[in-house]
This record gives sequence, C-alpha cells and structure tokens, in this order.
Amino acid sequence: MEGWINFYFIALPMLLALGFLKLLGRKNRPKKNLPPGPWNLPIIGSLHHVFSALPHRKITELCHRHGPLMFLKLGEIPMVVVSSAEVAELVLKTNDPLFAGRPSSVTLDIAFNGKGIAFAPHGDQWRQMRKVCIMQLLSAKQVKRMEGIRTEEMGNLLRSITASSSAGTTVNVSEKVAALTTDLLTGALFGAKFTWQDEYLHEFRKTMELVSGFCLVDMFPSSRLVRWLSNGERLVRRSCDRMQHIIAGIVQERNAVRAARRSASSTDDEDLLDVLLNLQHEDSLPFPLTTEIIGCVLFDICGAVGTISSILVWAMSELVCHPDVMSKAQQEVRKVLGKDRAVISNCDLAQLHYMRMVVKEVLRLHPPGPLLPRATREDCKIMGYDMLKGTNVYLNVFAVSRDPKYWESPQEFNPERFKNNSLDYNGTHFEFIPFGAGRRQCPGMKFSSSVMDVVLANFLYHYDWMLPDGVTLASIDMSEKFGLTLTRKYDLKLRAIPHVGSKSMPSK
Repeated sequence: MEGWINFYFIALPMLLALGFLKLLGRKNRPKKNLPPGPWNLPIIGSLHHVFSALPHRKITELCHRHGPLMFLKLGEIPMVVVSSAEVAELVLKTNDPLFAGRPSSVTLDIAFNGKGIAFAPHGDQWRQMRKVCIMQLLSAKQVKRMEGIRTEEMGNLLRSITASSSAGTTVNVSEKVAALTTDLLTGALFGAKFTWQDEYLHEFRKTMELVSGFCLVDMFPSSRLVRWLSNGERLVRRSCDRMQHIIAGIVQERNAVRAARRSASSTDDEDLLDVLLNLQHEDSLPFPLTTEIIGCVLFDICGAVGTISSILVWAMSELVCHPDVMSKAQQEVRKVLGKDRAVISNCDLAQLHYMRMVVKEVLRLHPPGPLLPRATREDCKIMGYDMLKGTNVYLNVFAVSRDPKYWESPQEFNPERFKNNSLDYNGTHFEFIPFGAGRRQCPGMKFSSSVMDVVLANFLYHYDWMLPDGVTLASIDMSEKFGLTLTRKYDLKLRAIPHVGSKSMPSK
C-alpha cells in the first residue's frame, strides 16, 4: 500500500513533469521541413502504404501523388524516395558526396558486413576496395581471361539447348541463363567449380531473399521484443557464417596449392581469388586484405549473377512477346555475322546497333534494381527540404524510367526510341540510370553489359525461339518478383529451333 502511495504522490508527478518537459522541448525545437508523404500510423509509420508483394509499384503510385521527393517512415526508419531525373541529378551529381552512404540495417550489416564494396560505408576502406575491383579484378588481363571462360561456357550452353531442342523438349530459359551466369562467375572467381559451390550458392540465395524482404528487425532495430520474436537476424547470420566458413576453407586450400608451386608458378592463368591473395600476401594496402574482407568482396561479386540473368530473361521475354522486334534483331545479327558461325564473342558485336537498342529498352522497362539505395552522410537540403543525416534515400529508377515526362508511351516495349540518339546508361543521363550514377555507380556495369550482349547475340543467331505448344502471346505471364534484383515471378520456358545458317556446336 505504501508503495502505491509513493507512486501517486512522488513518482507520478515526476513522470508527468518529465513528459511535459519533453513535449516542451519538442515544441521549442526548430521544426524540420521534411518532404511530403502519405499519412502515418503510430509505431508502424508508412508500412501499411508500401507493404505488398511488389513494393516498388506501391511506392511508385505514392510518388505520383506526393511528388518527386517523398518522405516515408518504415517503422522506426526514415526513408526518402526520389522519383524524377531532375532530383536524381541533385542527389547523384550535384550533392553526390553528401549522398554517398549506403543504407544500414540489421540484416544488411550482417550480410554485407560493411567491408566489401556494394554496401560498405563511404570512406577510405570503401575507396580502396572499389579501386582494387576496378584496377585489379577488372583489369585488361582479367577481362581477356574471362573472355576465354565466356566462350567455353557459352559453347556448353548452346550444346545443352541444342540437345533439348533435338529431344523435342522445351528450354527453361531462366534456369539455363542462371546456370550460365553462375558458371561464368565461378570460372572468373575460382577458375572452376569448387567443392562447396552448391552449398555456398544455396546460402547466398537464402541471404539475398531475407535481406530483400520486409524483415521486422530492420524496421524496428531498437526493439528487444522484435529481435526476440523475429528469426530473420538469426537466419541471415547463420547463412553468412556458413558462407564465410566455406570461403575460409577455399582460401586455406588455395594457399596450400600456391605454396607448393610457388617456385614454378605462372601468373598468366590467375583467377580473381589469386589476385586477391596476391594483394593479401603483399600486405601493401593501407587496409589489410583479410580473409573476411575477401569473403565480402566475393559475396558482392556473386550478386552480379542475379542481375545478369534477370536482364537476359526479361530480354527474351520481351522479344518473344514482340515477334517483329525479335525478327529484326535476328536479321541484324545473322546479316552482320554471316553464316556458319560457332560461338560468338564480344569482338563480333560492334555493328549490332539494333540489338543494343533492345538491351537498352529492356533495362529501361525492367531495371534490375528498381530502388537504388543511398544514405545521407550529413544534414543537407534538397529542393528546400531538410534531409537529415542517416536517412535512407532510394532512387526510384522504376518510376523514372516509366515517366511520360521523359519517355513517349513509356509502358510500351519499343527499342526504336533509342535510334539516332546518344542516350545511354553510363550514368550521365539521369532519366536512364539502371546501374546508378556517381561514385556509387555499379563498378561491374561493363562486365555485366558485355555478358548480356554476347549471350543475347548467341541466342538470336543460333535459334528461332517459339512459345511452347498451347501457349499464346496473350497468355504469357510477365509478373514480377521483387527483391534486390527485379526478376520474373515464373520461369520463362520456350522452344528453341536451331537456325539453318548457324554452325552446329560440336560435342565435347
């Protein structure tokens, strides 16, 4: 009884006084001029507006109502969405250093660890790793080596497709392309398939799926209850620990092999792991290249698998839905390259102007990352609105690339729109930035583009593609599946008819 009396006469007035002082502090504090946005609910903020299987489309609808700079609050997390080329230029060019951060969340911090390239915080270590990627991993020597890997793996894929067509079965284009890009990245990174590859890729896919969705612990990071109830954090940590364990085992094996052959080794056939291990052993970098950092870099590079395969599958989907475009692209490829060609390489592609227009239109209509992430490193103003330090900023590439202000009939697939103009996705035209722009632009853009071009050229040259029996153009499902990479919801399955004028692939 005495305790309750003490509460009512002592504790309660103190709590009321503290609450009043807090409200008074808020009242006297200068009010921030935040960008407009939809109304919020207590605790969850704007989550009810964007929670959907396709949040990029929900967010785009909201942008149409609230303007090119929109404020959302996802649980505890402030977020600003940019949905016009003009504001994108302010963020990615005019104020690029202020917006060079990456969003931080519980699951992202575990998955990417802040020590690689993609989601590392802006700073000297990030600059070092980006330079290593561009100067070492994507050097002329490595590009030449990867060209040989690409030719070999492309030949394997063509033989596989031809075998399927001879047996009269449909080709699962989604599976074939995913397998090709996986083999390409594996060859580039490790020289060949490695012992724990299937397990590593399984854990990688699980991790990407978890960080791509609405994980409660990311929305309410300060809540101990949410952390206790949510298993997302535990699942991501378990998968990432397993991947790091696999990479540590690979590094240990590779170091043993390198030590055994050191006296007679040649650097002509070094893969990307060898390049990273050379840098580690030289120990000349300002930030030492630990095995953990090597694992983070390899994790980042593996993310290219989903990007490349997604774009290629969308390209084949749009082409089969537009037979006139497919026919025109095939005629160009076959006319430029002539008859009896086997595997086509990148050096054959310089004159394929229409095919490149097709690739650009696919990237416009189906950008691999519909919402490109940045974060503010300092308080600043954009369009007169306050942008607070630590705010997550997302470039709504999906909205910008379908905006009628910049594109005529933006929902239509029309490669001709790129005819006789210099519009490209190199980061200088802010209405068309599928790979981003500024200092956080995707460093693997050229590598991804070269793979897309060569695979698509081979597909167009060697096969006539048809819908499976019983499937019509009207019945093709082009539904999307949201994630860090925007993919088709369902696999693309087609019939491949070998073209008479192409050279058959010899069996290995």
